[in-house]
Amino acid sequence: MQAPRCDQTAAWTALTAQFAQSGRRFDLRPAFADDATRAEAFSLSAPEVFADLSKNHWDAETRGLLLALARECQIEQRRDAMLAGEPINHTEGRAVLHTALRAPRGAAPFSDEVHEVLDRLLAYVEQVRDTATSGIRHVVNIGIGGSDLGPQMVVPALDAFAHRGLQLHFVSNVDGHDIVPVLRGLDPRETLVIVASKTFTTQETMANAEVARAWFLAGYGEGGEAAIAKHFAATTTNVAAAAKFGITTTFGFWDWVGGRYSLWSAIGLPIALAIGAENFRALLAGAHAMDCHFAEAPLEANLPIQLGLLDVWYRNFHGYTSRSVAPYHQGLRRLPAYLQQLEMESNGKCVDLDGQPLPFGTSPVVWGEAGTNGQHAYFQMLHQGTDVIPVEFIAVKTPCYDAAGGTGLPDSVRAGLADQHHKLLANCLAQSQALMLGKSTEDAMGETAPTASKSLDALTIARHRTFPGNRPSTTLVLDRLTPAAMGALIALYEHRVFTSGALWRINSFDQWGVELGKALCSQLLPRFATGDTDGLDGSTAALLQRLLG
Repeated sequence: MQAPRCDQTAAWTALTAQFAQSGRRFDLRPAFADDATRAEAFSLSAPEVFADLSKNHWDAETRGLLLALARECQIEQRRDAMLAGEPINHTEGRAVLHTALRAPRGAAPFSDEVHEVLDRLLAYVEQVRDTATSGIRHVVNIGIGGSDLGPQMVVPALDAFAHRGLQLHFVSNVDGHDIVPVLRGLDPRETLVIVASKTFTTQETMANAEVARAWFLAGYGEGGEAAIAKHFAATTTNVAAAAKFGITTTFGFWDWVGGRYSLWSAIGLPIALAIGAENFRALLAGAHAMDCHFAEAPLEANLPIQLGLLDVWYRNFHGYTSRSVAPYHQGLRRLPAYLQQLEMESNGKCVDLDGQPLPFGTSPVVWGEAGTNGQHAYFQMLHQGTDVIPVEFIAVKTPCYDAAGGTGLPDSVRAGLADQHHKLLANCLAQSQALMLGKSTEDAMGETAPTASKSLDALTIARHRTFPGNRPSTTLVLDRLTPAAMGALIALYEHRVFTSGALWRINSFDQWGVELGKALCSQLLPRFATGDTDGLDGSTAALLQRLLG
């Protein structure tokens, strides 16, 4: 029997009635005042991650109805189909098996192939990381989309575990202003360039790869052509094209590995080079632990499923169109950008599995910045803006600055860093508290505002200093940002996106929306040589002429 779409279920009808009756007016402040156990009742633990969901706009009745919705939409059966390798990416006829990339040997489909590549890749990693022998001091990863965002996010996140003799650099944009500052000052003889493209035809990646090749040959001097084999590697399935380029070291992956789910595959080569084979295996193990939680935990205790249900509740009932992600850890500064692709490329769809137009919204806009930087940028809007935007805070209990060893930090520096970390965590807690509690006009009237204009009356000033409050947030807590914790956190988000997509009954694993712009670019590119504007719309023709003039 085909799983129903969420809006075609009895639970959806019940949720609609419940939202009209009480959900629309739900207020967190009386909810906490009336229930001393609310924080405990709405908290969940999963591998490496604790989640406080209590500051969200739901109660036990809402959560119960959302769980009923998940069961009516057969979320468990659809999850099991994905994990078993059924071709759930039906528009491309492919399985979706990023979970197999982090499963122990023999525990998932394609295990032999996966571990053969993994073992070979990690053996290569250890050779390069022996910098005294390899001579490599810099690694430049050239990719775009999933071939860039995952590694570029994870490497700084796990800086404490990174090789101190290797510097990682990332190039993605076809704009030359991206690659030039990276290559400037590097010595080709100390540089390894990774070209990350499944087909070895991605336009932006190959344009940058050709520039890097020209830079390498010009700087290396005599013997440069032969040296490409040592100084270039590729993560690709197109071995013939890589060999034509001069690359002999290649690591492949499979068509059931989607780009935005690919950091666990050979695409993770720069991550492994940064943190080493043992830590890369720990990253995979952390993700696998979350996979097991997702596969085995009952719905009532299943963190990714409950986060996905909450996303549907917010998007389709409350009408919240975006979510801000605020990681209070500088290493996670690229996480919001990574999640933009993971969620918006996966669930930014307007038709269901049958190609029928959807009568409701799907993916929210995902955006954010590392705390505390975001507090001095966009938090004004979160607190006092006209839109309600759920916020996701991520806190790390214990900092980790130098797990990879090295000279270490003086005690005086550590003392200062400990104080800074408490300030960081206090800010994280204060922001979620302020979003919930707000500040009444009456309270503002009783305060002194030293910077307030003396020409305005007290009530007007108080109204400007009023915070509506009752703004929802989730807080995720990690004990330490280790490779295992990083793996679990990313897998948590992957399964959350799957959950909301399954309820909406969309295909979260294709990305046809990326293709149209690419096709039009290919048609426009020759016109930059000819200046021909024949057949173009008026705006595009005028812009082309201006750019060529």
